[in-house]
Amino acid sequence: MLNVSILDYVLNPPGTSAHQALTEVVESAQLAERLGYGRVWFSEHHNAAGMACTAPELIIGRVAAATSRIRVGAGGIMLPNHAPLRVAELFNTLEAMFPGRIDLGLGRAPGTDGVTAMALRGSREAVANVDFAALAADLFGFLDGDLPADHRFARVAATPEVPQPPRVWMLGSSDNGAGYAAEHGLPFSFAQQINPDYAVPLLRRYRDSFQPSTRLSTPYSSFSVIAFASEDADLAEDFAAFWSLTMTKLRSGETTPTPLAEAREFRTTSRYRAIRRAMADRMFVGEPGEVAGGIRAVATQAHADEVVIATPMPDSAARRHSLELLAGEFGLGGG
Repeated sequence: MLNVSILDYVLNPPGTSAHQALTEVVESAQLAERLGYGRVWFSEHHNAAGMACTAPELIIGRVAAATSRIRVGAGGIMLPNHAPLRVAELFNTLEAMFPGRIDLGLGRAPGTDGVTAMALRGSREAVANVDFAALAADLFGFLDGDLPADHRFARVAATPEVPQPPRVWMLGSSDNGAGYAAEHGLPFSFAQQINPDYAVPLLRRYRDSFQPSTRLSTPYSSFSVIAFASEDADLAEDFAAFWSLTMTKLRSGETTPTPLAEAREFRTTSRYRAIRRAMADRMFVGEPGEVAGGIRAVATQAHADEVVIATPMPDSAARRHSLELLAGEFGLGGG
């Protein structure tokens, strides 16, 4: 049986406040828990119009406090933006508050454009000269409390101490992330929505080359997808237009958010039809059975254990209904 989870971009569409967006996140997570989803993750994006997900660690704490069973985590923390000690402290604190429910997904990318990355890291050199392996080694040393005796930070402890560190995942959209996860014995989640052609081969490669570790004895993989299910074909096309236009703006460097009304107008253009065709394999949109069937097909080919569904739909009622429909299609058995 395919495990099913949620990735939340924390949409903050025009006409809503950040307070409303973050309140909606809590309500969506509570619904996901009732429906039987396994985990809910929050992304880290900066300088992204229409999203309120710059501080996933804060959102994790609020959502975990408002739920009781569902795992809650970051999908992910963009490690080059942060000091490893600080990440270890934050996630140890979350693990201390919500034992056995916290996930720490690690990303290699900045989660933003180059100028914003420089603002986050302080210099152009810090953006250009990233040694992810060294950062991750320090992070694991802090989380496990086993930095080598000759390490420059050997006398530094990441407090609070917890019986078990949070569960660490490697995220990725290329062979770099997959290779790191396999070599270091970590669960791996692939961003299918970014590189759909690589999802199946890289997830298989991860499984074939996996090396057991103290964190994970056998490979475990997931892939994230953009998905929206609806019995209303017109509403489904609204979602496709919204996400197509949002991604088009993002790639062109435009920072204005996309109102749903603008997306509906965009639907009428020949440009939309061309973009929609180009993005056909980056979105699972349509009738519930069709959406679930498409996702299952990828999971079967990739030998994946789990799918993480992102539904960045500005109509919150439609987004919640999509979660309900897909929970039924995947037989999650919540209640």
